[in-house]
Amino acid sequence: MAEPIVRVTGAALPLIRDNVDTDIIIPSREMKGTGKTGLKDGLFAPWRYRVPGSREENPDFPLNQPAFRDARIWLAGANVGCGSSREHAAWALAEYGFRAIIAPSFNPIFLGNCVRNGIVPVVLPREVVGGLGSPVTVDLEAMTVTGADGKAWAFALPGEARAMLMEGLDPIALTRKEAPLIAAWAEADRRARPWAWLTPVSSQR
Repeated sequence: MAEPIVRVTGAALPLIRDNVDTDIIIPSREMKGTGKTGLKDGLFAPWRYRVPGSREENPDFPLNQPAFRDARIWLAGANVGCGSSREHAAWALAEYGFRAIIAPSFNPIFLGNCVRNGIVPVVLPREVVGGLGSPVTVDLEAMTVTGADGKAWAFALPGEARAMLMEGLDPIALTRKEAPLIAAWAEADRRARPWAWLTPVSSQR
């Protein structure tokens, strides 16, 4: 399960490009294992490094600049996380330290992967994203984003996604919170439809 998130404040990476796909976020050549770790050095590798496969930093890429090297929030463009559904993209961002992405729109699968891995996906209009500056605060209690100028903007998240992020829950743990209701339903159904709860008897020859 991910670390619970109530509020994220930090440097905001200004990488507002449309259609940044998961192969840019973490190229397949950078995925050398099956776990969630060991991916942060490959994050944005095609843009972050001068030569593919090298670790020679491109000084023009914002993540390599002192102001954004420790960014916790990514200011992104439309349709962020498109392309392959690889969850490694969210893993790489989370391992690097990103805890929120603010964009005009998300690929739906990538959005779900963000929630499951402790990254807050915030949808705001493009003109708002571009004017937030740095640092930025994302507040899940107030459901607001506050830019560098102190102006706050409201955003929305489905209730389950918000609960998963604020309590650090995965989908299974979220379901287990409803265990008493599930048990009560099962007991009521057992009384109403006892035949459905009979243990099958193996046929014998």
